[in-house]
Amino acid sequence: MSKEKIQKIHEATLRILEKTGMEFVHPDAQKILKEHGVRMEGDVAYFTPEQVMEWVGKAPSSFLFEAINPENNCRVGDGHYVRGVTIVTNLIDRDGTMRDATIEDYLKIQKLYEANPNIGLNGGMTVDPVGIPPEWNDLVLNYASLCHSEKPLYTAGGSYREMEAVIEMTRTRFGYSEEEMREHCILVGLANPNTPLLATDDMIETILTFGKYRQPVVICSAAMAGTTSPVTLAGTITLTNAEVLGGIILAQMANPGTPVIYGTASTAADLRSCAIAIGAPESALCVKYGAELAKFYGVPSRGGGTLSDANIFSPQCAYEGELTYLASRQHGINLMLHSAGVMNGYLSMSYDKMILDFEIQDHVDRYLRDIEVNEDTIPEELIDEVGHGGEYLTSDHTYDYMKEELLTPYLANRGSQNDPQTFYKNVDKRIEQLLGAYKKPEVPADVLQKMQDLLRKHGIDEEIIRRCTV
Repeated sequence: MSKEKIQKIHEATLRILEKTGMEFVHPDAQKILKEHGVRMEGDVAYFTPEQVMEWVGKAPSSFLFEAINPENNCRVGDGHYVRGVTIVTNLIDRDGTMRDATIEDYLKIQKLYEANPNIGLNGGMTVDPVGIPPEWNDLVLNYASLCHSEKPLYTAGGSYREMEAVIEMTRTRFGYSEEEMREHCILVGLANPNTPLLATDDMIETILTFGKYRQPVVICSAAMAGTTSPVTLAGTITLTNAEVLGGIILAQMANPGTPVIYGTASTAADLRSCAIAIGAPESALCVKYGAELAKFYGVPSRGGGTLSDANIFSPQCAYEGELTYLASRQHGINLMLHSAGVMNGYLSMSYDKMILDFEIQDHVDRYLRDIEVNEDTIPEELIDEVGHGGEYLTSDHTYDYMKEELLTPYLANRGSQNDPQTFYKNVDKRIEQLLGAYKKPEVPADVLQKMQDLLRKHGIDEEIIRRCTV
């Protein structure tokens, strides 16, 4: 990665934020920015280079992300890495049928994530189940996750009212008061600008609510080169950088030192259809530069995943997903959302792709782990002993190293089998293994009652509560 390129993007970003500015439509954001000396003309804020660097510099470089089960705690930033949830709307079945997700689908996905030891994050809107009131979608799904997961949790963004409710639900499960919650990072939210250079009400209210409780928030741009951002990737990455920094500045002015995560979901538009192209090589390049820019500013990064634009499970899912995942891992993305199952331009997921993506991640992680070179891994005495034309299969050295040295895939068809259904049989078998390994957490009865009372307070139907609890 060229430091000169990063420096040029940074300098262009400073000029854009000073000359073009960023629009903040919410009066609360405007008030905070004015109080801190930011020049406002109407809804547009104009930041000096000194303001940008001062306030971005107040964000921490990492934070401890805590889970109900402390064994699942993880650090985000400073070289640490965690991958987690899918964020989509509907499901694509094996026969290509696109359908609405149900609450039962949501819980099944939660269990698959929970049972995979390589997934560190759960929760969020992995799918959008039918039947839940839209204005309380995040709250209901947060409750379902708190009942079924002991890993750190993510939630989407929204209004003051819903974000306050989601945070109250989470701290109730942890048993924290409002003040105690400010000492622990137990929930990460997501705030998205509207490209180009527009901070929406939901983005601002999410940033301000999470900052109030000192909970981390991902500030993530999703520019599309050629439609919502310049067709050149350098232009798109610079615009993305400006939007993310504008959000970080607001977060730090409102609550200095609150954890923020530099997010990029930017990519190209397919100019034949104007559809987003999340599985494109341009997506991987945006992740690459987003990760490096986050390091430049000293904040954690979010991006990537095994992404695909396929709208049916096919080889396209694999070759697109592996590239975007590899870019994320190679360039040190600290927090990965959309880690498994995402297809159809962020709209859909499939169980088949989810399990395939688990396997892709295992393959890439093994490649990046590289090899150990020492006296034990170069067994000269054994090589001399076996000599010419011998075998190593029955040696103790093979037994000692085979599990940690060689990746045994769950899905890959090796050897002489030629049944065309083998791959799908292996997918089904892996799903059964993960669901069989899943263990539902025990939620204390009094805590469960308080959480359910919060749902009832907001008019959530008893049948929805029951289905989210079982």
